[in-house]
Amino acid sequence: MLIKSRIDGLSGWLFEENVPDAYVPNYHLAEQDIMVDENTIFLKNKQLTSGGLFLMYSEMCFDEPRNIYTEVNGETITSQFIFYKKATEPLKGKSNALYGRSRHNIRYIPTTSSEHEIKEGIDYMYFLIVLSKDYYFNLIDRHSILHEDFVREIELGNYTSFASEDFFVTLEMRRVIDDMINCRQTGELKRMHTEARILELLMYQLEQLGGNGQEQELIKGDDIFKLEQAREVLKLRYASPPTQKDLSREVGLNEFKLRRGFKEYFGITVYDFITRLRMEKARRLLLDEQMSISEVTSLVGFSHQNNFSIAFKKYFGVPPSELKM
Repeated sequence: MLIKSRIDGLSGWLFEENVPDAYVPNYHLAEQDIMVDENTIFLKNKQLTSGGLFLMYSEMCFDEPRNIYTEVNGETITSQFIFYKKATEPLKGKSNALYGRSRHNIRYIPTTSSEHEIKEGIDYMYFLIVLSKDYYFNLIDRHSILHEDFVREIELGNYTSFASEDFFVTLEMRRVIDDMINCRQTGELKRMHTEARILELLMYQLEQLGGNGQEQELIKGDDIFKLEQAREVLKLRYASPPTQKDLSREVGLNEFKLRRGFKEYFGITVYDFITRLRMEKARRLLLDEQMSISEVTSLVGFSHQNNFSIAFKKYFGVPPSELKM
């Protein structure tokens, strides 16, 4: 499959990659970094190609509207993620906060050309995985019930999206994307790492996109920032956390949306998130700070040492006393 793209106002193609259609387990990885900072255009591209695979991570911001032209020659399944915000819009004081307008989908794209307008003054982050049909069906069985309708359209050769509307990107998806972007392995290890993360990312996408849009109706607009605010409150006050009713009032989100939205967006319930924070902190205090079990019990919010020991064993599979041995 041939994949190429160019930006209006720049001469020549931004990139032009001829990727083998066949899935080849031991095919070498090729990597390329592209940087453009001229003519009101700022763009950073990281690209990775292998047999049946093209992966691209791009950051871009334009001082005036521009069009990006893309051509694909061959049958591809794409996993697309886009994060964007106004360049002047603060991220609630946190540089690593998720952009509230993040979206994703899985698409089957046969040979096509497309044109997309990039608006001025918007910070875009774009993460794209392009798989050949052979690669995709090597990862997910063609006859799996997970994607029956999607496969039916693929077999007909019809351009199609897994879900009719793009969905919000969850924290788990962003974690996997960041892991791929920041991977330090090289060669065969990096190929194995990349393939494993692609499969994990597809799993999260199929799980969410196949849910008939319930979470899309639940989480809207500023709700995402409120959920992130709730998570920050819990991270700071996990030892003595507010009730869900009090937390919902504090962040300005009704209790139902807090409870359901937290689970959908972060992939964990409020209660389990608090438990995770307490147990991970307890383990660090026991191992790194060499504190006694009684000291740790109170520091992570337990009134009785026995209750803490039971919770610790349930979470880690061993009692805290074994860590002190």
